[in-house]
Amino acid sequence: MFSDDDTTSVDARLLSLIDRGYRFIHPRDKNGSVVAVVGIRAHHSVVDVLRMDAEDDVTAFRVPGDEQDILNPRRMLWRCRGTAHTVLDELVELADDYAGGGRRVTGCWVPGEGGRAKWLAAAG
Repeated sequence: MFSDDDTTSVDARLLSLIDRGYRFIHPRDKNGSVVAVVGIRAHHSVVDVLRMDAEDDVTAFRVPGDEQDILNPRRMLWRCRGTAHTVLDELVELADDYAGGGRRVTGCWVPGEGGRAKWLAAAG
């Protein structure tokens, strides 16, 4: 979707993920400062996760839908790490159709404030 020399902003790339159904959470430290930007998309029988710690420290991965802790998974089906431009481009190009089977995922639990988890429903 985006070329290596493309001047398209990180914001535009993130908007393309939102258009694909990603939902974003913003974990904070005890002072309320955002420590990362995390995007999650549950679809088919997998969950795709994006974690941006800095513009040059971004990780994305795909895990099975039955993974217990999607932010610290034991099993990954795909992974990419690098700059925001590189990882976001790879994530946009990642095929939606996962041939691994399994039951359809309709959402996932993510850590919330005060150690409580909250359900993040899958879009569309």
